[in-house]
Amino acid sequence: MAIVSGRPGVDELGDAVGALREWQREGAALQLHPGDLGWFWRFGAEATAAAVRTWSRDGDLLAVGLLDGSDLLRLGIAPEAQQDQELARQLVADATDPARGVLPEGEASVESPNGALIHDLLGAAGWALDDPWAILRRDLSGPVEDPELRVDVIAPAQAGVWAAVQRSAFDNPHATDDRWHAMASGVPYLDGRSLVAHDGSGTAVAAVTVWSAGPGRPGIIEPMGVHRDHRGQGYGTSINIAAAAALRQLGSSSAMVATPSDNVGAVTTYASAGFEQQPERRDRRRGAQDLNWVSG
Repeated sequence: MAIVSGRPGVDELGDAVGALREWQREGAALQLHPGDLGWFWRFGAEATAAAVRTWSRDGDLLAVGLLDGSDLLRLGIAPEAQQDQELARQLVADATDPARGVLPEGEASVESPNGALIHDLLGAAGWALDDPWAILRRDLSGPVEDPELRVDVIAPAQAGVWAAVQRSAFDNPHATDDRWHAMASGVPYLDGRSLVAHDGSGTAVAAVTVWSAGPGRPGIIEPMGVHRDHRGQGYGTSINIAAAAALRQLGSSSAMVATPSDNVGAVTTYASAGFEQQPERRDRRRGAQDLNWVSG
């Protein structure tokens, strides 16, 4: 059967989320996670559906893509299909030809799991290696230590506290409680938690959201931030320890996170919370003049 690409409606997003859950495997390379769709859901269900692409064969989903911005396609691929020649060529063709409605002309990037065939085929089509991303992992088979701060799980009435830390940490005026409510209304947030850490005076100093993919599967952190007025005091380490504990409570086998490799402060903070570096990941990038289209 031929590969069929599609754009799911809002009522079909649950299928994409379910497939991404099943594709998270301990020991496998980090790839698009249901939590990535969950974090995007802060823009609303309709916007999330508009940003998702799917590839299937004979009714079985083989790949799910998220347009994280107009020029970045992030892919999750079924483990057994990551070396599938037909799928890889279809993915390259769809990503390379703007007429197919995936990526626009000019500069664009594709994120795929380490070892997937599409990565090599994009290279053969002239797509360069982009800047490296550090991948970090913390095993959750054993107990997690006390973060030594008061950490609250955010309920709807406390969304503004979480949003305020996010606005400061990322200098993002669009981080609002309405965005939190939209995110929390999404299917992936059934396996998600938002946490806020407080200092000794009760001031909110750091925030994180964690996403499980179900018991026995890796969970992720997306995002984590420390309020700009409270950096350099170890609160990033504490909130990451709390994040690991929350994922363990949700049944996750490990906690995973990705950050640009040149963000030394973030890498150091995760390492201080017990996260160990894994092989780096590098996206494939097409420059504005690199239009070596591949027909499929």
